[in-house]
Amino acid sequence: MDNRTNTIAGWVLAGCGAALGLSIVGGMMFHGERPEKMGYAIEGVVEEGAGGAAAEVPIASLLPTADAAKGAEVFKKCAACHTINQGGANGVGPNLYGTVGEEIAKGKGGYAFSAALAGVGGKWDFDKLNAWLTSPRKFANGTKMTFAGLGNAQDRANVILYLNQQGSNLPLPAAPAAGAAPAAKDQPATANAAEAAATEGAPTADIANTGTPASGAPSVDPEAARKGARSEK
Repeated sequence: MDNRTNTIAGWVLAGCGAALGLSIVGGMMFHGERPEKMGYAIEGVVEEGAGGAAAEVPIASLLPTADAAKGAEVFKKCAACHTINQGGANGVGPNLYGTVGEEIAKGKGGYAFSAALAGVGGKWDFDKLNAWLTSPRKFANGTKMTFAGLGNAQDRANVILYLNQQGSNLPLPAAPAAGAAPAAKDQPATANAAEAAATEGAPTADIANTGTPASGAPSVDPEAARKGARSEK
């Protein structure tokens, strides 16, 4: 009886030892750590920064370097639904000749636009086209257009430049000045007044800080002033 008990206990200990050994070996073979950044990069998707959505590059700053030939290549994705030649027929989507600058969801040979897009109003300017090509559904929730959008900002600029050359030819918007900073809002009022006076050519109050009269102001002899004061007494 004792031998049987010892045998059973021995098998149990051996099994535990084997399980522990397999666990150690398995951990060594399949060891892995959590990556610093989870997931996979998707081309064309803008990553959000720590403070929220990544800053969007204004389309006006991309258009000067845009390439209409590359835009024509990107437009091939749209050719399944749209024609762009003058007098071209409407298809699944409207003909896009002369679209830049036109009223949104108007004309186009009587094409039946969705109520969602017709309700946007305004004209197809460069900013609206950029927003539309980024995400049609966000621009006009309920639109019939099923295209997901172009995630690459330079691709959008290229396509917009190409569209503009097809019957519109509107002048491109001015690009934002490089390094332009907003005007300071907390500047003291006295400094603003002095700057304004200098701009208009009026004398500034230099005397308040240095004791020296502003340029163009009449000079006063301190000794003569003291003598005049004593004579009045």
